[in-house]
Amino acid sequence: MNMKVWFGFGRGFLLCALPLFGAARTLFWPAAWAFLVLVFGAGLLITRVLAKHDPALLEERMKPIVQKDQPRWDRILLPILIVLWVCWLALVGFDARYGWSAMPVWLQWIGGAGVAVAMWLWFLIFRENTFLAPVVRIQTERGHKVVSTGPYAIVRHPMYAVSLILFAAGTLLLGSWYGLIAALALAALLVLRTALEDRELQRGLAGYMDYAARVRYRLVPLIW
Repeated sequence: MNMKVWFGFGRGFLLCALPLFGAARTLFWPAAWAFLVLVFGAGLLITRVLAKHDPALLEERMKPIVQKDQPRWDRILLPILIVLWVCWLALVGFDARYGWSAMPVWLQWIGGAGVAVAMWLWFLIFRENTFLAPVVRIQTERGHKVVSTGPYAIVRHPMYAVSLILFAAGTLLLGSWYGLIAALALAALLVLRTALEDRELQRGLAGYMDYAARVRYRLVPLIW
């Protein structure tokens, strides 16, 4: 992997670690380290697999979060999502610092298992979809086409569906009831982005309307 990829990976790690440990005012927080190891350990594996087998997708994911052919609504929504993510981590850190929550250890273990499962599902999703860019746009220069296999045969936006699991499981692992409430704001914004992205794909990606007719649910089978 080149330096640009390592720089992006390190930036993502700091974006998570700094609000967690900065708000907690301590590095001695085993749950936070477990969260970071699970997320970024899996993230490193995914990155290395992409570097070897799908460098075009890895290059796409290294691009800025605001791009010229990105819809205006996503230029606004994506930075807000990132800010909310950082605020969520900071809130969980403050909870750990001041001891607002009392969550049983067994529930934190369940959260850790949930994070591990979410990261494994993310790996399967990345392996399936070479057009999984972080921004919403039709990648005409890469021959963008509908992906309907693997997790995409179950719901149309499995990446977002698994992100909802990650929000809930990560909060349990980190032991914060307040963080669980705040994660609802993240989830609501992600649901909004799902609806807007789905509309954009139906309007601009050839074959997507037929795919949407076959796979009816965006995030949760039998619900929505």
